[in-house]
Amino acid sequence: MSLGVLAVLGLAGGLNTEGGLPVWLVCAWLVLAALAYLHGRHVNARFGWHVLTGVAIAGTAAVALLKPTEVMTALVVLLITVVLPWLAGRYRRQQALLIEAEQERVRQLEREQEHVAERARLRERGRLAAELHDSLGHDLALIALRAGALELSPGLTSEYARTASAVRASAVAATDRLRQAIAMLRERDDVPPVADLVANARDAGMSVTVDGLADLPDVLDQAVRRVAREALTNAARHAPGEPVTMVVTVAERLVTVEVRNPLTGPVGRGSGLAGLAERLRLLGGELAVTAEDGLFTLVARVPLT
Repeated sequence: MSLGVLAVLGLAGGLNTEGGLPVWLVCAWLVLAALAYLHGRHVNARFGWHVLTGVAIAGTAAVALLKPTEVMTALVVLLITVVLPWLAGRYRRQQALLIEAEQERVRQLEREQEHVAERARLRERGRLAAELHDSLGHDLALIALRAGALELSPGLTSEYARTASAVRASAVAATDRLRQAIAMLRERDDVPPVADLVANARDAGMSVTVDGLADLPDVLDQAVRRVAREALTNAARHAPGEPVTMVVTVAERLVTVEVRNPLTGPVGRGSGLAGLAERLRLLGGELAVTAEDGLFTLVARVPLT
């Protein structure tokens, strides 16, 4: 509609110019050209060409009936003051949109590269974990075995037998701590989707309500799956039979997973939550666990990069 008004004013501005061009008319043409440029630059006129063509045809017909000698002048003024500035603004708009699209593509590629780099870091951590497990785990197992054999040696005094028993117990404890630490370094362990985790929990008799599930990048999706698995596991272990509520929110480039369930017993912070917090920290996120007013709440936040 606004472009049609500008086109009509452009045609009208070409009338009655036989006696010269007054200053006010030239200024009006300049203002009209500026408005046409701004219209093309900022307004997404899908049918702009149709409007200009329709006004040109109808206006030419009207001018031809009223003042046949000024038809060409009116069309030239329409072309100079409206059509050409509008085309220039439209060109600049398309150019700006292309630049914006290219910048968004660059940002997307950067995010994808960050995800690839993060996955590479996680794979390296998994490889190191496997090497630690194979080397240190084997050595600690041998130490525990030899200490146990020494403990049962018939020629050993009771004092040395107690020392051998302490060495064996320390080796076993160190092996267990190593296994827990390596579990935090593992890259992934094929965690099912959140919907499957919830379905399995319901099949097991749990009352689970989930809301806000959305498609996420692979790294973030794996993190959300781990949060859901750990929360459901803790609820089944420490609050059996109690309802569980899970809400996933994606807002302001932040993924938030909040899980709540009534608290029926003491709460401990085991290695599962510690490993989950470490994984979220590697992704730039955080894990908060609270147990207040008879309610256990787990909140995980991960930036959507």
